Amino acid sequence: MDEKKLEEPCCGCHAKKERTEEERRKLVNRLNRIEGQIRGIRGMLERDAYCPDILAQAAAANAALNAFSRELLSSHIRSCVVNDVRAGNDEIVDELLDTLQKLMK
Repeated sequence: MDEKKLEEPCCGCHAKKERTEEERRKLVNRLNRIEGQIRGIRGMLERDAYCPDILAQAAAANAALNAFSRELLSSHIRSCVVNDVRAGNDEIVDELLDTLQKLMK
């Protein structure tokens, strides 16, 4: 990202994203639950739990993290991407495609 984009993002999203308090609270709550799941998985491992049980919990944590990513991506598309496209910044589409590539690895 070049210096100009960091100083003057066209929609305010590239260097920083302003979220409503409710949006921030929901995302933080999701992350807190995921963090708890990860701690639970570590505890299962420390207690020598049965491998399939640990794997089931790991799959649940992975699904929760994917849900978090989908929610964040949806918000990004509905705000930053839409605003940039409307402002004539088509480069945001390339950024979105790059982001999707990273998510799909």
